Amino acid sequence: MSVAPKRARPEVTEAVERAAELALELKATNVVALDLASLWGATDYFLLVSGRSDVQVKAIAENIVDQLKKKEIRPEHIEGLQGGRWVLIDYIDFVVHVFHEEARQFYQLEVLWGDAPRLDFDG
Repeated sequence: MSVAPKRARPEVTEAVERAAELALELKATNVVALDLASLWGATDYFLLVSGRSDVQVKAIAENIVDQLKKKEIRPEHIEGLQGGRWVLIDYIDFVVHVFHEEARQFYQLEVLWGDAPRLDFDG
């Protein structure tokens, strides 16, 4: 008996899309969601976004957290907000990674999760 691949729930996909919009509102670049639902059981999506400065990275992360809270979507955990190089916002069903451009190039999560289907939000 074959098992159908796991798919993200529509409300999770909607939350990821909203987070991407919120990042783009503050001029984030290279906004990409990696659909990990069928590859990894820990989370359904990684949303990867870049900022050009530590201040912008922090502002993007804070905007996502503040605006999603208004929709009753609250993070389980946030790391790196003080530093501004890489902010990780863990919503359990999806994880937002807000990177300074240089940190994103260094960690290359897109390469690490290269098998994951991609959703590009900024063209």
